[in-house]
Amino acid sequence: MKKNDKPEQRDVPGDRHSEISMGSVRVFVAPKEWPPFLVDGLVEEEDTYLVLSADPEVQETREQPEELMAQLLKTKAAVPGSVIVKEGQPLSLLAIVHELNQEPSWKEEWVTNALARIFREAENRKLRSIALPMLGTLHGSMEKQRFLELLREALQQSGGQHLARLWLVVPAGSTGEVLGMLASL
Repeated sequence: MKKNDKPEQRDVPGDRHSEISMGSVRVFVAPKEWPPFLVDGLVEEEDTYLVLSADPEVQETREQPEELMAQLLKTKAAVPGSVIVKEGQPLSLLAIVHELNQEPSWKEEWVTNALARIFREAENRKLRSIALPMLGTLHGSMEKQRFLELLREALQQSGGQHLARLWLVVPAGSTGEVLGMLASL
């Protein structure tokens, strides 16, 4: 998509999700409760120690507390802006955009780097579709409009040939608002 090209908007009946074209990628805007299609890759917003996706329920363990502490001390933090890939169906892409030891926990640079890596990974793995939350807005205070601008730039720079559909996962009730923001880019 060229910088001055306006995205082409198309509403889907029922307003559960809507779509807009950004270059060769069709971006579907929908809440997680109304998936517009099955995805090859699922992006999750994550922090350097993977706390955000951790199971909040305490699990029974057979290890001694000393063994657990030793394992914990060996744990290395992921690099902010990186993407950790976990095999499965769909492929899980953990976008490391938070460092919970600082305030604010996110940086725009980390979101930008994670988006570039997500699209590079999608291209390398020939993914045709991914689900992507609005990184930095879910567990951080990034403005939705700014995230959408970064998304547009990342899609323009990616030059990918395989990704055809992107499901932008938004909070319930915000589909119209986000679609309007995308259309104004």
